[in-house]
Amino acid sequence: MTLRLNTLLYNILAVTSLAAQTDTTDVAEKEAALQGVTVTSRQSVRRVAGAVNGSLITQQELFRAACCNLGESFSTNPSVDVSYADAATGAKQIKLLGLSGTYVQLMGETLPDFRGAALPFALDYVPGPWMKSIQVSKGTSTVKNGPESITGQINIEYKKPDDAEQLNANVYGDTKSRFEANFDGNLHLSDRLSTVLLLHGENDWGSHDDNGDGFMDKPNRRQVNVMNRWKLTTGRYLMHAGVQLLSEKREGGQSAHHPSPDTHHPYAISLTTNRYAAYMKHAFIFNPEKNSNLALMANAAIHRTEGHYGHKALDIDQRNVYAQLMYETDMAPHHSMSVGGNLQYDDAGSERETTAGAYIQYTYNLNERVIAMAGVRADHSTAFGWYVTPRLHLKWMPADLLTLRATAGRGFRTVHPLAEMHYLLASGRTLVSSGMQQEAAWNFGLSGALNIPLLGQTLRLNAEYYYTTFQHQAVVDYESDPATIRVSPLDGRSYSHTLQVDASYPLFKGFTMTAAYRMNDVRQTIGGQLMERPLTSKYKGLVTASYKTPTEIWQFDATLQLNGGGRVVGSERFKAYEQLSAQITREFRYFSVYVGGENLTNFRQSDPIRNAMTPFDQAFESTLVWGPVHGRMLYAGLRLHLEKF
Repeated sequence: MTLRLNTLLYNILAVTSLAAQTDTTDVAEKEAALQGVTVTSRQSVRRVAGAVNGSLITQQELFRAACCNLGESFSTNPSVDVSYADAATGAKQIKLLGLSGTYVQLMGETLPDFRGAALPFALDYVPGPWMKSIQVSKGTSTVKNGPESITGQINIEYKKPDDAEQLNANVYGDTKSRFEANFDGNLHLSDRLSTVLLLHGENDWGSHDDNGDGFMDKPNRRQVNVMNRWKLTTGRYLMHAGVQLLSEKREGGQSAHHPSPDTHHPYAISLTTNRYAAYMKHAFIFNPEKNSNLALMANAAIHRTEGHYGHKALDIDQRNVYAQLMYETDMAPHHSMSVGGNLQYDDAGSERETTAGAYIQYTYNLNERVIAMAGVRADHSTAFGWYVTPRLHLKWMPADLLTLRATAGRGFRTVHPLAEMHYLLASGRTLVSSGMQQEAAWNFGLSGALNIPLLGQTLRLNAEYYYTTFQHQAVVDYESDPATIRVSPLDGRSYSHTLQVDASYPLFKGFTMTAAYRMNDVRQTIGGQLMERPLTSKYKGLVTASYKTPTEIWQFDATLQLNGGGRVVGSERFKAYEQLSAQITREFRYFSVYVGGENLTNFRQSDPIRNAMTPFDQAFESTLVWGPVHGRMLYAGLRLHLEKF
């Protein structure tokens, strides 16, 4: 009974929204020792087994590249793209299903995180060595965590206080003058109480200017990031809690020896960010036989960014609070239900919104062969009133080798243009927003996974199609007025079609290849005309290869990406380009050493910053970025791991 309770408690506060079970035993995520036997799995990426279409990226996969932060964790992933949002500040954005990351709900262990002002640089706020895994789900996901997931969810699982006692350290440096160090260690204070401390320090310096336009190719950045997490287990009660403190200074723009001729002073960007965050989770078990439990979860953050883009000042002081109460139970064999409520408070100074909602979700699960998960939630916003969010996920597994899924659902999100897109201030144009409505979209998807026995191994094939259509959307318009970047409500149609196929096969022992191809058709109405969404590639191809020697002391990884062309603005287009990355890892008893390179093809966008010599003029533009902004980069690092200190 004790083992059952502990397992149930763990599951409640683990992946509640993204299907916690996987096709194989997830030992990379959770060490399960039964009767002294520890089972291990070598899969680094695997599809989840629930109704929601998604994949689990384990730490093994993250170690295949430098993976210094969340934004650098998807280089080997065929579904998620990460690109620069502008060439002056280093802001990055995720793209999923052909749409920008604002439609992807970022989660920290199933709690919504990094909202509003945190979005432009959120991918830099999660150090790679802190993560145990990343769960990526596509479509609108469940109704449990609010209405904001439109194209998917990305849930980050951090290292846990109750992991086996250990010390880990990581140091990294590259040829672009970046150095970082990470440390984490956990301590079991008793059988019931444990804690983990995670530390991160980073320093980017130098004035790298590969294309000679007088602007730094990437900003100088100094960051200190600290997280402390706790876990307490007593009988039928479990508590998780933690705090995070982050301080970052980001400086970019012209080099000091390249002053602007119109002012005789360099165009400079300087942003200082301080973020304070905390979370807590409580779980109470009522009836272990029926999995009846009550969970209360909450997080809060204070995020302040101040500085300037040239002569444009920025001062954002934002506060977010989220709370969720959830009750789950098995009503009968194969039938379960979840009910609960959420409260979200956002305060960005002049923009305040409180959203309260409730949901009910029913799941029918016939031995993982047939799963139907239907949910609906109703929310009330102090800014937009009432709205209803229905979602449905279906899974059918007619044979062990074939899994079919279907999904349909709606999503809503509130737009805070200045907070979420303040990197647009780097443009010489005036940023104007007006008439903001709450964004609303429907998402529909079909997917099929096929596992074919072939020559003693398994060929894994996957195909999926998603269609997203917007009723309301905030459109970033570069084209109607050359003097402004206008963020305004959609007036017309906006949609995305995405079709992806991928395959993975171990050609021989220790060597696995993955190939993927995705087509995007993303269009929106801009200035009364339906056209291709700017800065979006029409397709993407990806091939990865990984080989670990029989002794498991050497590992070789390589990834080749082919990014299709697309539209910039007006009739201007960009062509397809390729990128190659590779890494070699040498394992020792207590540490490993890795060396590698990114963008080894040395491709970079020729004009990431336009009219660089007149940065204070309205013709200056640094936000029309569609490709890499800096060239070849080589790196090296060391990972130290000590158990049972």
